[in-house]
Amino acid sequence: MSMFPDAKILDINLSTREINTKILPGEIHRLYPGGSSLGVYLLLQDMEPGVEPLSPENMLVFSVSALTGLPISGISRVNVTTKSPLTGAIGDSQGGGFFPVHLKANGYDAVIFRGRADKPVYLYLDNGKVEIKDAKKMWGKVTGEAEKIIREELNEDNVEIAQIGPAGENLVKYACIINMCNRANGRNGVGAVMGSKNLKALVVKKGKAQKAYDQEKFMELAKSVTKRLEENEGVAGLGQYGTAGDVEGFHDEGFLPTKNWTSGIFPEGAKKITGTTMYETILKERDTCFACAVRCKRVVDIPGKVDPLYGGPEYETLGTFGSYCGVTELEDICIANQLCNMYGLDTISCGATIAFAMECFEKGILTKENTDGLELNFGNGKAMTELVEKIGKRQGFGDLLAEGSKRIAEKLGNNAEDMCIAVKGQELPAHMPQFKPMVGLIYAVNPFGADHQSSEHDVFLVMPPDSRERKRLAKLGVLKGYDNPFEIDDEKVRFALDSQRYFSTLDTLCLCQFVWGPSWELYGPDELLELCKYGIGWNTSLVEILRVGERRINMMRYFNSREGFTKEDDILPKRLFKPMSDGPAKGTTLDEEKFNKAKEFYYELAGWDSETGNPRDTTLRKLSLGWLLEKDLKLAKA
Repeated sequence: MSMFPDAKILDINLSTREINTKILPGEIHRLYPGGSSLGVYLLLQDMEPGVEPLSPENMLVFSVSALTGLPISGISRVNVTTKSPLTGAIGDSQGGGFFPVHLKANGYDAVIFRGRADKPVYLYLDNGKVEIKDAKKMWGKVTGEAEKIIREELNEDNVEIAQIGPAGENLVKYACIINMCNRANGRNGVGAVMGSKNLKALVVKKGKAQKAYDQEKFMELAKSVTKRLEENEGVAGLGQYGTAGDVEGFHDEGFLPTKNWTSGIFPEGAKKITGTTMYETILKERDTCFACAVRCKRVVDIPGKVDPLYGGPEYETLGTFGSYCGVTELEDICIANQLCNMYGLDTISCGATIAFAMECFEKGILTKENTDGLELNFGNGKAMTELVEKIGKRQGFGDLLAEGSKRIAEKLGNNAEDMCIAVKGQELPAHMPQFKPMVGLIYAVNPFGADHQSSEHDVFLVMPPDSRERKRLAKLGVLKGYDNPFEIDDEKVRFALDSQRYFSTLDTLCLCQFVWGPSWELYGPDELLELCKYGIGWNTSLVEILRVGERRINMMRYFNSREGFTKEDDILPKRLFKPMSDGPAKGTTLDEEKFNKAKEFYYELAGWDSETGNPRDTTLRKLSLGWLLEKDLKLAKA
């Protein structure tokens, strides 16, 4: 049996240009085997509470996992961890493509950035060689132009580039980090932190994939992907239509967030913007990530208007720039998506913030005097796309919108906060808690704000007991089925927490949640254990796997507790507790009393204090996190 591999960490101080390498021994690395688990561990080791997110004292950590680089579907993800400028809480963001595997191929499990460069720079990693280089030529450029300049300057095409666009340079609170000009570490404003450090890009020379511990068994697992795709209609459909295929289905059910969550149907636009329409009209090709057979990434082409270089919109983007804003033209949404990828903006927060502003405009809280003369009504796609560019540049009205909907609402007053659809300041993804109450529960308690990929969705508990989905969930101890997804009871809460722990492990191991998961995905829990065993010789168990995920959640929650967060911040927007007003779901409601009881039971199951909602000392010690308490004790004595 293999020992768990050590982690190699590159530590860069941009203020002093000091470059260090340190090794995290395998016995410790096994507790935090990658992703944001490793990232938040490094933050908690070195960063004091109360640091301003956009100050030099904030740390920015890129991390992969012990598994990254193995040649199998769904394994090329990179995580960025920091203190979020959008929420003030822990910041966490995952992105895919080819960059992650080549960061790992350069020999590093994590790269830490500290301080702030005195002028724009980028970091270049070339198989052991580390250089901090001048970024003056590409500063201010959109991602496509900047990538071209970097390749020309290095005289090297054989590189992968994770970079910020002008939005990150301009410290837009929801700026993201882009690689391949269309893959994003999107949420929490990680790009703004990178911009605050005058860091334009992290550039890595391409290298070789990681060799499996048991090559024969590993290849059997990898090659089974063809049969799995044939037998799994859900994942095969994801490949054909992308996540964009969900638009019409959610509309037909009555749960497609529309016009800033005032409705669940979009009759004038749902069919025009769905993945099927995209597939039949403007889809150029299906792109993929390293070694992945699913090929779910959209690439669209609208000559003279949308460049295939910038990919194409996924479901969340079609929701936020489409139904959220009442925009019916697929072209306008694709232009908005392209602008986000050019400027480096999170499409969820950007579209949702514009939708919030549109409702404020329609209710007279904002006027043309505030909006640079724009008629900011729902459905005005041209105004929407103009605002995306203004936000990226922090120009005019875009400067206010760059702050995110929560800060805007606080500034506007006049009940604008009732129209702000966010948790902890992060705008909600396009999955309605009225339809999926346990997704809503995780929205509320999740340490880094509302996120739709931090747990499994309620709808899979409606599947038959002998279905693939239910059989896999049973391996996590989730045994009860339901007649509809709307119910709330104790077993549902247990399902939410256990699936959250599982998904937390996936984010730790930097695995794609469409390929590796506990229910409908291509590979299930049994195969995850095989991947660990045959991939790196880690002979683990579901008990350890879930403990890894639980440890990450509790470290994040502990980080937030140091920043003053409590259960009082675990609140869903009031609008979500009102009955649906129209469509097939008319009258359906998220019962506030049941929801709050479920939240209290979640805290109890999680081992969190009933008064604060933060981890109890015994919970931290159970998870091998007692060092946090000892560290804080030393600080208190000092």
